[in-house]
Amino acid sequence: MKRSRLIFKPTVFVASLIPLVWLGFALWSDTVNNTRIMTTDPVQMLNRELGDWVLIFIIITLTIRPVSQILKQSEFIAYRRMLGLFAFFYALLHLCSYVGIDLQFDWHELIKDVTKRNFITVGIIAIILMTPLVITSNKIMVKRLGSQRWRKLHYLIYPIAILGVFHFYMMVRADYTRPSIYGAIILILLLYRLWNKFLKRKTRKANTSDEAILLFSGKTES
Repeated sequence: MKRSRLIFKPTVFVASLIPLVWLGFALWSDTVNNTRIMTTDPVQMLNRELGDWVLIFIIITLTIRPVSQILKQSEFIAYRRMLGLFAFFYALLHLCSYVGIDLQFDWHELIKDVTKRNFITVGIIAIILMTPLVITSNKIMVKRLGSQRWRKLHYLIYPIAILGVFHFYMMVRADYTRPSIYGAIILILLLYRLWNKFLKRKTRKANTSDEAILLFSGKTES
């Protein structure tokens, strides 16, 4: 298992950088070779592509647990932290692209956008909520917080995912296909999580009831 991680973890890491490499190549090609890979509005295209990859990485991160449970392959969980960090990495790039390239570091314009444009406000809130998850993603913080508190904190990934979809949905003006697909996938994953939690509680209650019956039976026999 450890040997396979030594091979697959670097592979997953490199694969996660492919979207960034592709966007870099597309921008270079449009600048040097006069191609139109990034359309006639490369700034907007770059922002949207980076935002897309944030949601894709969040969805992949959320998918790991259900897939590992269904396939009974717990080793998949080892890749969840890395993919979650890549979601934050692309979120930061998305924010930097917007602030640095689109707004040219005009902080007055940024404040105006945050207060007046709802989709910007939602996006900023989502990135802020992602920050504590990144800070507490290491084993040291798991020990400090305790496993229960850590799990409760990391349930924030679901409202973050929903906010990300709303941010995308409010941003587009015509084609709602992609935000609708992302929203549907996140909803299915959330329902699976809730259903799984319900089944665990039901099993726990049934086991507690069985133990109580056995204990009561033992007392009556004596």
